[in-house]
Formats: sequence, C-alpha cells, structure tokens
Amino acid sequence: MTNATLKLLQTRRSVAARDLIEPGPDAAQLEQLLEAGLRVPDHGKLGPWRIQIVDKAGQAALGDLYARLFAETYPDPRPEQIEMERKRPQQAPLLLIVWSARQAGHKIPEFEQILSAGAVCQNLLLAAHAMGFAANWLTGWPAYDTQVKAALGHPRDDIAGFIFVGTPASTPDDRPRKTVAQATERWTGPVAL
Repeated sequence: MTNATLKLLQTRRSVAARDLIEPGPDAAQLEQLLEAGLRVPDHGKLGPWRIQIVDKAGQAALGDLYARLFAETYPDPRPEQIEMERKRPQQAPLLLIVWSARQAGHKIPEFEQILSAGAVCQNLLLAAHAMGFAANWLTGWPAYDTQVKAALGHPRDDIAGFIFVGTPASTPDDRPRKTVAQATERWTGPVAL
C-alpha cells in the first residue's frame, strides 16, 4: 500500500450533508465514483446491490414525498418540521441511494450480501474523498419506510444508505475515534466454558 493510499484511508471522514455545497461530481467524475464504488467483495458474484442516482429534480420530488408522509404519520407536525423533511434529500449536490438487493434462499448467506452493499457505501465515501469531494452516509426513517421504498421502485429491497456527495463548505474538524488498543483484542485460544 502506498503512503498516499494509507493517508487517504487515515484521513477520510464524513461531512454533514447540510455542509456539502456545489460543485458536486460532473458526469465523468460520477462515472469514476460509481466504478470505484462497485469494486467490492461480492461472494458468488451476485452483485447484491443497486445504486440510484438522484438528480436535483428527483431530490425535490423525494423531498415532497418525505414531507407528505411525515405530515400524514405524525400528529400535528409543525410547519418547520415538514419543511425540514422536504429539504432532507436536497442537502447536497449529489444523492446516491445504495440498495441491498439480496437474493433470499441463495447459497450465499444473506448477511454476506448485506455486507457487500455496505462495502459499496464505504467505497463511495472513500472514492469521493480521493476525488477531493466529501460525503455522508445516512439512513434515517426514510430508509425503512415501505412507502418510500415503493415510490423509489424497490419495495422488496432494503436501503443500505443515502450517500450525499459534494464539496465541503469548510474544513471539518476530526471527531474523537477509538484507538487501535481500544478497538482490538488478541485471541490466543478457546475461552474456557
């Protein structure tokens, strides 16, 4: 691994979607981003994921859907809450929706297929960082809402993540992270039962 690659991995961080501004990736950059996103482990070569590219018109339509569903679901929502939901998918120049399109009953365990979709999300974040952009991987209530999934055309699949991509409005501060010592342990043999 080159020092540049290692530095890239060590410096990647999420930037809040609301802090992502234009420019986002152009058509050629988007193609590169997506190609990198798809270079993931995929046991059985199933491709158990799909990516939807949501342009500005699509983001506005999705925001209208979120606002309507929120207003119908929650009693007496305040107008500012409804407007916040309308803006939710419109926070960054680019929105990608990564779907876990797993195949039930296949010899490849569904959990491995789900992990592969998560790897697509992570690769998109890394690729955006490598290209000089920033990204944020979010879910929230829309990722689990059956009406949202149906409106997006995948009623039987799960949303692995909404990936927001753009240029950071400012240099983000890094957040506290676990140290290697805090996150690892050594295993030397079976635990006594």
